[in-house]
Amino acid sequence: MQARIAEPNFWNDQEAAQGVLRERKRAEEQIAADEKLVAIGGDLETYIHLVQEETNPKQREDLLKELERELGAADVYVSDLETKTLLAGEKDHLNAIMTIKPGAGGTESQDWASMLVRMYLRWAERKAISASVLDEMPGEEAGIKSATIEFSGENAYGLLAGETGVHRLVRISPFDQAARRHTSFASVFVIPEIDDKIEINIRPEDLKIDTFRSGGKGGQNVNKVETAVRITHVPSGIVVGCQAERSQHKNRELAMKTLRSRLYDMELQKRQAETDKLDETKMDISFGSQIRSYVMQPYQMIKDHRTKFEVGDVNRVLDGDLDPFIRSYLMAKKTKGRLDVQPDDNGEPE
Repeated sequence: MQARIAEPNFWNDQEAAQGVLRERKRAEEQIAADEKLVAIGGDLETYIHLVQEETNPKQREDLLKELERELGAADVYVSDLETKTLLAGEKDHLNAIMTIKPGAGGTESQDWASMLVRMYLRWAERKAISASVLDEMPGEEAGIKSATIEFSGENAYGLLAGETGVHRLVRISPFDQAARRHTSFASVFVIPEIDDKIEINIRPEDLKIDTFRSGGKGGQNVNKVETAVRITHVPSGIVVGCQAERSQHKNRELAMKTLRSRLYDMELQKRQAETDKLDETKMDISFGSQIRSYVMQPYQMIKDHRTKFEVGDVNRVLDGDLDPFIRSYLMAKKTKGRLDVQPDDNGEPE
């Protein structure tokens, strides 16, 4: 592979060259992972031998504590490595664009949608994945009417693709004076951010571009100048917006990037529609499917209806600890081929 890269005409075919470089990167990462696994195994074996040979009770206890810490770190590394091995799809390596919208229910669902935004931003922070809110429309009283987030980092789309669907929250409403239990819904939709080298033909005459003053905080320029941009692609009816930046030009650039990704995703869906009808192993993760329930009352539990994976620490998950759910989804996708959404008749987790 290195010999091919050194060839004088290597860069004549840019797409093929990038493919070779990606292949080399994957090979280097695999070699580094193998070497680290060997090192971890050696360290654990050394600690075990030291514990077995130590006769001093205090020092033996200290070694056991250190061994426990090393085992915990090894478990985290192996789990992360396992997740990466499951991300081999054509688009898994791409960045992701996520749209979150509340369902029916007014303030309740709008507040739930804003909680989901925070959850995914906290998850990105934990994973050292860059996350930027491209567009956000606040609700009348609380929460949001919609939000669009860009995630940039290794395998961002592959990790987040399984979050597409309807997310359900059951809790005692903070907006209900009678403190009654409410059920709220919000939808999450994730698409890959396409590579710049992929050509999507967008005719200027097909675009309707509106500018307006950005809402919320952001400085004098943002609030007084029409920096926010909303673009409507008339033939498809797709509407995208951005108000994340102080520059109208930058917001337009980011909105166009989102539009290109949306059009690319639409084209892929058209091409694969007939194949999907015949593919018996295709997962049911359609936009209208209820994929996960977050129950805070009368008990604490989060359950994924596709994989049946559940945890009791709701607050930890809402604070961004989504990896166990992501990993279980990827494992189920790999081993079962088909994931079904099967809540009970009342919509409660089974």
